[in-house]
Amino acid sequence: MKKDFQHDNPENWKWGVFYSNRKDSRFIVPKQIEALGWTLNFAHPISYILIALIFAFVAYKIYG
Repeated sequence: MKKDFQHDNPENWKWGVFYSNRKDSRFIVPKQIEALGWTLNFAHPISYILIALIFAFVAYKIYG
């Protein structure tokens, strides 16, 4: 995978864990250490929709 300069910029990583970059159009990005998997771009609105759907599904399974 091709590296991009914005992904490696430490200012785009909050607490070194959460990726947040409005200029990056991807909503799923590789983690800083790519062997650890993928993470969400928390500056992308689809990320919050995905998280809300996951919580709604869990709540449905627990209380439904």
